[in-house]
Amino acid sequence: MCGAPAQTPTLPPGIDLEKETLIYGVVAAGDAPVPGAYVRLLDGTGEFTAEVVTSATGDFRFFAAPGKWTLSVLHRDGKARRDVQALAPGLVQVPLQLQ
Repeated sequence: MCGAPAQTPTLPPGIDLEKETLIYGVVAAGDAPVPGAYVRLLDGTGEFTAEVVTSATGDFRFFAAPGKWTLSVLHRDGKARRDVQALAPGLVQVPLQLQ
């Protein structure tokens, strides 16, 4: 394993993480990132809020309000689901592993 520190996503100009919440991560199967996976953001009641497709490197990100969220991943190679608590503005890293 590499001893490098965890990397944060490259953000568009003008993003103020003192005011905005960014939920981000990588979808993986074993050690390999999974491109083309659908990642859904569900609110605290389980209602659909947003969906993105992972990049070629398995990355995803959502701008969301602080609160309780659920991430749900759909892909032909598996699925994943994970609850997230974004308690305040800032970066919230959530790695997702396909099962």
